Amino acid sequence: MRKHNGMRPHDIPVLLKIISKQSEPWQFKDLANELFISPAEISASLNRSVIAGLISADKKRVHRKSLMEFIEFGFRYVFPVIPGGMVNGVYTAHSHPFMKKFIESNIDYVWPDIHGKVRGLAVEPLYKGIIKASERDEWLYKMLACVDVIRVGKSREIKIAIEELKSNILNEQS
Repeated sequence: MRKHNGMRPHDIPVLLKIISKQSEPWQFKDLANELFISPAEISASLNRSVIAGLISADKKRVHRKSLMEFIEFGFRYVFPVIPGGMVNGVYTAHSHPFMKKFIESNIDYVWPDIHGKVRGLAVEPLYKGIIKASERDEWLYKMLACVDVIRVGKSREIKIAIEELKSNILNEQS
């Protein structure tokens, strides 16, 4: 196994995707195709997550409590973001339809996308293929938007996002 040089932003979407599969069997190539990440990078990502204690040594069972602790207490420090200028894109953070049920805001946040149909302040996505992967998996999209709330949100927004993440990540039936 290679040396651990720290987590990378796409490591969390990889782990969330595994959780979304529940008991459905999967292979590295499945994750690669669904997340738009190369199979080699999926392998490297899972190796980093094994070393970090976020997934079992067989790379099949996510350590959900550890993952949730990392997202809740460390994520915004390891992968901070400062929103950019106004761009077209895809809603994220508190602008995601789920979060809009709880939060009213005059400012929308988006992952920049030239084909995006909404405008908002740019939030750098965790990796390049996140929009395509989110289009294919609503649950993953909602979880990634909640993770972005932790990166850019205020206390009340973060509390709501953490509650939703815990409800989905810690629930073995998610």
